Amino acid sequence: MPTALGRGQCGGHISLFFTIEDAFDDPVAQGSRGAGLCLMDGVEAIARGEAGEGGLAVRFQDENYDSSMYEDVLGELVKEIPEIRSFDWELNIRMSLPASQGFGMSASGAIASAMSIQRAIGIPHEECLRRSFVIAHIVERRRSSGLGDTTALSSGGVERRIVAGSPFSGSLLDRGPGISEGWAAEVPLLLTWRERTGKHTSNYIDNADWKLKISDAGASAMEIIGSGQWNSDRWSELIERSLIFASESGLENDASRSEIINSANRAIIESGFSGRLTALLCMLGESVVIVPNDYQDKGEWVGDLSSTLESNGFSTFSSRISSLV
Repeated sequence: MPTALGRGQCGGHISLFFTIEDAFDDPVAQGSRGAGLCLMDGVEAIARGEAGEGGLAVRFQDENYDSSMYEDVLGELVKEIPEIRSFDWELNIRMSLPASQGFGMSASGAIASAMSIQRAIGIPHEECLRRSFVIAHIVERRRSSGLGDTTALSSGGVERRIVAGSPFSGSLLDRGPGISEGWAAEVPLLLTWRERTGKHTSNYIDNADWKLKISDAGASAMEIIGSGQWNSDRWSELIERSLIFASESGLENDASRSEIINSANRAIIESGFSGRLTALLCMLGESVVIVPNDYQDKGEWVGDLSSTLESNGFSTFSSRISSLV
């Protein structure tokens, strides 16, 4: 049996506000409504398969992470495509951004790894893509590591999720129940965080009090954002509702978020960009995405602001909004 080789890549996702909708037993029907930003940068996965019995070795570039999510992805793939079990697999994972900081790295990694394994055995592109989103969504929900990231990433760009659930489902991988819409522009973004692991997403989405506060604030935001046409004319509205959600949900003052948002705002002022930029919390990390108030901004400010933040002990990463899928 020849060696099987495949590659998958998926950008990250920043959720700016959301609801928690997990009442259904079926993980395909669980998820969130909300809005956020899909990133060009995320996770790259290279799969290598040799004749074997379905074993898996995961190798991370640069950092060490828990490999159990990738084991879950392989397990779900085997259920759908039994021939995958006839290989022993090696996954090489390269992450552009840290895990557990609100950048959607678990969803991105699950999608990229599912793509790489399917491509290694020759699954057609569209089938591979849709199945990767379904499997990533199921794995995310069973692990309580995410709600709507995979649905958001299925549209790309500046996204809004107007119906909760997986973006694809069923044996034919048809649409739904989740629905996400996106519009694309190469908006420059600056991500910033402290070098420490944030709270796991499950600490919020599995907690009854947090679920109520988050969902109420998210539903309020979606009353505005969820209606009307979704295009670049809504950019300033998205920024405004994101700021309101952070306050109304209580997330702004939990963990170290107030510290990092205040530091980001001071850095914006010190760098001379007050009025041009806004710092938004990345849900549910302890991190911030700094966005231009004008989505057509070319991003000349990124270097100076990054230097200011790094001199104050923060890590930064420059990215852009992804294209539509």
